[in-house]
Amino acid sequence: MRPLAPMALCAALLAAGMAAAPPAAAKTFTWSYNADVLTLDPHSSNNTFTNTFMGNVYESLVRHNDRIELEPALAESWERTSPTVWRFNLRRGVVFHGGETFDADDVLFTWGRVNGPGSLARGLLGAIKEIRKVDSHTIEIETHRPFPILLASITQFFMMDEGWSRANNAQQAANLSQQVESGATRTANGTGPFRITERRPDERTVLEPHAGWWDRPVHNLTRVNFQPIRSAATRTASLLSGAIDASVEVPLQDVPRLLQDQRVQMVEGPELRTIYLGFDHERDELLYSDVRGANPLKDRRVREAMYRAIDVNALRRTVMRDKAWIAGMMVSPFLTGAPQDLNDRLPYDPEASRRLLAEAGYPNGFSVGIVCPNDRYVNDERICQAVAAMFSRVGIRLQLQSEPTNIWSRRTATRDFSLYMLGHAGLPLADAYSTLNEVLRTNGPTTGGLNYGRWSNAQFDALVAQVAEAADEPTRRGLIRQALEIERAEIAHIPLFQQPIAWASRRGIDLRQAPDNRLRLWLVKVD
Repeated sequence: MRPLAPMALCAALLAAGMAAAPPAAAKTFTWSYNADVLTLDPHSSNNTFTNTFMGNVYESLVRHNDRIELEPALAESWERTSPTVWRFNLRRGVVFHGGETFDADDVLFTWGRVNGPGSLARGLLGAIKEIRKVDSHTIEIETHRPFPILLASITQFFMMDEGWSRANNAQQAANLSQQVESGATRTANGTGPFRITERRPDERTVLEPHAGWWDRPVHNLTRVNFQPIRSAATRTASLLSGAIDASVEVPLQDVPRLLQDQRVQMVEGPELRTIYLGFDHERDELLYSDVRGANPLKDRRVREAMYRAIDVNALRRTVMRDKAWIAGMMVSPFLTGAPQDLNDRLPYDPEASRRLLAEAGYPNGFSVGIVCPNDRYVNDERICQAVAAMFSRVGIRLQLQSEPTNIWSRRTATRDFSLYMLGHAGLPLADAYSTLNEVLRTNGPTTGGLNYGRWSNAQFDALVAQVAEAADEPTRRGLIRQALEIERAEIAHIPLFQQPIAWASRRGIDLRQAPDNRLRLWLVKVD
């Protein structure tokens, strides 16, 4: 994490930006992704794309810019008044899309909502003990223990208006896993640069600029149309025909074709997200398996056998078309705090896999189901199919359960699996701690929210707690290393690679791509 500029300087820069000349002539912008937003409720989802999309509508006290640097948002400045207390000065003159004013009461209401039933956002804010109102535009956030990376942890603490929420039956977050909706599921009222004017799930969502936005609108858009298009071929055809202006999920097989078309421009780069396979560490008998009365995935030898059965170089070459970064640990080496020299893998060794399976009592292998999305990650279904073929060579027979994101996300959240594919980008922190705390730490009320496999290690948990409080960066990095070494030694998961970001648009559009794979609409310009 880069050091922040002094708050006075930040405020001055923002003021200078707001006084800058207005953007060029405004335009309509139509873009697509391979799935729809799961909900408009800003606290109901841990889905990265949904949170990314809603970051154009709702805002937090601070935000990451397109260089993954922290900068002021609804808080114009802050200071740390003690090791566990931060004081935030809220920006004055901020209005919600409905015209309501933003103040400290909205922060306290949002804090209560985040901690209520149905909310999945509270896992990101587990370090916070209390939020107090000092006056109408000043709040204090107290953490349970010293937590130097608080600012990064609250970038998705999306603020809602208390009056609007009560009037629209949205006091509590909608519960996605139970398919319960609220007044905020299909309508929205944020302070962000765009307001939603139309919502047709799985068809289109229309946004228009928020005329009362507090920040300088770099964009020149008058209308934004978002169209989810699940078929990769249809998305590419729509871009080439001019039906859409941009796609932020381009299938790798279409990249060469698009690069040859003079009407189209490609933007490519590495993403922070690590794609991995997770195990059911908790059940005594696996679901979707022919093994009865036992869970072979609890045996480290079985996990190592599965790890060594995967030829990740072949996956990268054949499935990912040489456009992925092989992963040997569960955090991307591009994340703050990640020890890059731990990113080596156990060698591919199918003979060792067969030997380990025999030692564990499965000389003939076994069958097991794997839950995979077919429209969430780059070539996700094809990855699972290739892994299934590799496993079959050592006697492990995969039952591929490949499903659209909306079904897959519910199944993983409710733990209806034996083996599963998932990805994590270390967001919203853009820091290794995010993955350690959310994905790997023991599942609890405020930790391990994405630890669907329920792996648990007390020594690991203690180290992550120390990471959260470490005051200096060398100590912190050392603790991160120790924690990752424990997880790697247990082979609690199988990391595969960091997937590529591939965006495409018609020429003359500046999308401002960032490593967190977030389309910040307020930065998009259309010629």
